[in-house]
Amino acid sequence: MAKRKRQQDYHTKRMKAVQEGSNEQVLLADIRDLLHKTRDLSVHDPQEVKDHNLESTEVEAPSDPPERFSEIEVQISTLSSLGDGLGFSSTTDHVYVVPFTLPGDVAKAKVVTHLAEDHYTLTDFISVLKPSPQRNDDLVRCPYFAKCSGCQLQMLSYEDQLAHKREIVEKAYRNFSSLTPEMIPVIGDTIGSPMQYGYRTKITPHFDGPPGCMSRKARKNPSEQEGFKEVPPIGFMIKGTRKTMDIEDCPIATDAVRDGLRRERKRVGEEISKYKRGATILLRETATRTPIRSQPPAINDPHPAPNGAETPSPIHLTTQPANLQQDTSNNNLDFPNPTTYTETKTYITDQNALSTERIGPYTFLNPAGSFFQNNNSILPTFTSYIRTHILPPTSSPIHVKETKPINHLIDAYSGSGLFTITLSPLFKSCLGIDIAPSSIASARKNATLNNIGNATFVAADASQIFAQAGHLDADKTVV
Repeated sequence: MAKRKRQQDYHTKRMKAVQEGSNEQVLLADIRDLLHKTRDLSVHDPQEVKDHNLESTEVEAPSDPPERFSEIEVQISTLSSLGDGLGFSSTTDHVYVVPFTLPGDVAKAKVVTHLAEDHYTLTDFISVLKPSPQRNDDLVRCPYFAKCSGCQLQMLSYEDQLAHKREIVEKAYRNFSSLTPEMIPVIGDTIGSPMQYGYRTKITPHFDGPPGCMSRKARKNPSEQEGFKEVPPIGFMIKGTRKTMDIEDCPIATDAVRDGLRRERKRVGEEISKYKRGATILLRETATRTPIRSQPPAINDPHPAPNGAETPSPIHLTTQPANLQQDTSNNNLDFPNPTTYTETKTYITDQNALSTERIGPYTFLNPAGSFFQNNNSILPTFTSYIRTHILPPTSSPIHVKETKPINHLIDAYSGSGLFTITLSPLFKSCLGIDIAPSSIASARKNATLNNIGNATFVAADASQIFAQAGHLDADKTVV
């Protein structure tokens, strides 16, 4: 009877179709790649991956599938695009997904969810029985690693992490681009971040409500709902669960954000009696620059501290002299002369307050709760790369064939104007398009703040991009 029940578990059909673009679709493509390679198939059929949303047929399950919540030994074969290890246990016709593992690891894992129709099982990581040559646990700097869902690859060298990210892009083209193999471009090396820790400028820890806070009775009579009897865990989700684990510090966050986490945890603990439900805490870094009096004032400075910014203790101020150096990677850019100033970094908790980010000579103000690149250490390199490659090189066939200069830029999904503004010196006109009116409002303010006169921003669906830009000469426009 028990064996029959296990077989029924394996043959349970998927209740929902896999959504296009979902993590599950990406994982399923990686699993099918691994199964194809394991079966020594010489040709990978990308159409099979794309047809996975079709109603699946039942397949023969492994002869003796492990029971749910039992512990198994898994030999990890490859790393998925989602950062989880994929491997085999007793047979090679069924894949086990094991978080926090690397190719070459032999891991102990707990069986959680069987998806027999797709030949894989989700597991929880327990331990490493035999480490991979790639594994270096001395690199791990977070005490919550291998439990917290925030990071997955701290035990992998940064060089290998960058190689893995390149492979993710290669697999995305192969599995989802609909391009023939000869049409898929060669993917270059991944450009690394100057910082691997202490870089993240925004985190959103949270805590769950007291027991029973989401019950029908509590929702019907909020005034009668009991509050917290003790301070709940404040942090992030445990990997593979909906449970929150207590996180006292996050080493990938900047010093200002880490300071904010300590202060906000203390504040919530002191005010927990005021809460009837769980809450999310926003921590966004912001910076103010003050010109040194003996030097000319910096462009667009000084900015007043944004509303909602916490006043940091002098002990935690990040105040340092800095030089704004001219970027000589592209002579078409107009950078100001070097300016000396002091910079103070602190944090914001109000999602509607404005945070300040600076990239070279440009200043960006954004609502703290809105999207902006969370690693500002990479932004100078990131934007310089785009500036260098946005136009074809003079020796390329495109440039030789081109008889008209490219004068116009269309920035789809422009957000608050990061690329539209930093690329604006290269074009006569720039058009930024984003579906979010709030992002467009920020982009317009940022263009004004940076004295950009050739940029226009429109709130529209970027998929209808040419309805907004039909007046531009296609031969003179880059998207």
